[in-house]
Amino acid sequence: MEKIYIFGHKNPDADSVCGAITLSNLKNELGMNTEPRILSPINKETEYILNRFNIDTPKYLNDVRVQIKDVNYHKNFIIDENKTIFEAFQMMNVNAITGLPLVDNSGKFKGYVSLKEVASEMIYNENLHIDTIFENLTNILESDDYIKFDNHISGYAHAATFDDETFINDVKIDEKSIIIVGDRGSIIKHAIDSKVKLIIMVKGKKLTEELRKSAIANKVNVIMTNKSSFKIARVLCLTNPIKSIKRGIDTITFTIDDYLTDFKEETNKLKHTNYPILNSQGICLGMLRTIDAHEVFRKKVILVDHNMRAQSVDGLEEAEILEITDHHNIGDIITSSPINFRNMSVGAVNTIIYHLYKENNVKISKKMAALMLSGIISDTLLLQSPTTTEKDRLVASDLAKIAELDLNKYGLELLSSGVSIEGLTANEIVFKDFKIYKVGEYNMSIAQVFTTDFKLFEPRVDEIVEELNRVAKNHDYKSCVLFVTNFLTNNSYLLFSDNSKKILELAYGFEDVKEGDIVKGVVSRKKQMVPFIMGAIEHS
Repeated sequence: MEKIYIFGHKNPDADSVCGAITLSNLKNELGMNTEPRILSPINKETEYILNRFNIDTPKYLNDVRVQIKDVNYHKNFIIDENKTIFEAFQMMNVNAITGLPLVDNSGKFKGYVSLKEVASEMIYNENLHIDTIFENLTNILESDDYIKFDNHISGYAHAATFDDETFINDVKIDEKSIIIVGDRGSIIKHAIDSKVKLIIMVKGKKLTEELRKSAIANKVNVIMTNKSSFKIARVLCLTNPIKSIKRGIDTITFTIDDYLTDFKEETNKLKHTNYPILNSQGICLGMLRTIDAHEVFRKKVILVDHNMRAQSVDGLEEAEILEITDHHNIGDIITSSPINFRNMSVGAVNTIIYHLYKENNVKISKKMAALMLSGIISDTLLLQSPTTTEKDRLVASDLAKIAELDLNKYGLELLSSGVSIEGLTANEIVFKDFKIYKVGEYNMSIAQVFTTDFKLFEPRVDEIVEELNRVAKNHDYKSCVLFVTNFLTNNSYLLFSDNSKKILELAYGFEDVKEGDIVKGVVSRKKQMVPFIMGAIEHS
């Protein structure tokens, strides 16, 4: 069953991470194969939650772009470099392909040979040098009547087309010679006496008993075949290993982890037809034809706690979105087909997930209850945020009972766990909980951190503002604001980029807003920050 990834937004908060884990658990209970993931490192508050309840941190998901491994490439379209040219040609012919990757005994990629190069070898190569194993010769010559002394046959082939005397006198043969001959006793005797490497008897001709004994005595290999001299000469070079063919320029390869978009961009320049596909160890897994590059298996995903493209995983447009579970305003994500979209006006996404458990009659375990409760506490500031609904309160009360936790005591412990900024850089403070929003043709960002005392931030205001200015300039944000929220007093302090000053004055009615100014009662990004700043930008 194909894996489905469930994840929250970038710079995930506790509700987002806990929501990915709890929803993944529900889906798996319902028979799906899902895995929770995170898009960036978790914050201290989330780390506290996962450690307290002994739950592994979800793995990191870099992006969901289509990779070569998601494409229906031709697996095992490879050939051992020691196989014959004839076998390679047959494989190309049967599978209607124009080339094959070559591999060694361990499967490592050794090169590529095209049908054109095989044809060139068959048509233009007049050098009948044979360097192959005895079995290859008997297979291609369709012979089961032979005298064998050597496993490996290497030498130059000569067809006995002259009369006996001319051949014996003028054609130089030795222990490296391969003789193609019919019923011509004197030439056969001369070849045996010269201890040639191999005699090939044509048209079903047999050795006399005397010549057979002589061949055995001189350890001369002999193969009897029903093929004519002409046919033997045509196919003999095909017994050589495919690696012996003279090949063109170095082959361009791709790995299974390469992105399909990069593959298409590169192959549009190269204009080749086939490309070997390798793994990270250089093992060749098969071949991708450019005409098959549209047969893709898009990664399947379920989004939690967000529905805006800018907040989601990189490459989302290349994935197949199956569901969205969120409690924010409807964003800009577009799907190609209808999906299950659960959106409720509640304070935390885990409140919605609790209802999904109930609707599907799935029992909530103690651990899952603790995670859902943690997400709700975090996103509603222990049910004090203006986004908190009666549903959140009822669900939190029920989850606290299941998890066997004192709601208020645990809630204060949880919220206090993530307030320290000791050891954090200005960049890490800004990006602790950082979200991007689109306002018409502009982008803006709103970050939020929590504290029990703004005095902890006062010595670092200048460096944090400098970082906000850098982020705003580098990403061309219309506004870049950090709200430092005191969850004990339910007030927030403003730190902002220079280009945010007039926007904040318009949004919150300041005459001359300064860094560190307080906005009383403002704690909810969803209800009290995003719409106010968006409105100010739209009217500025």
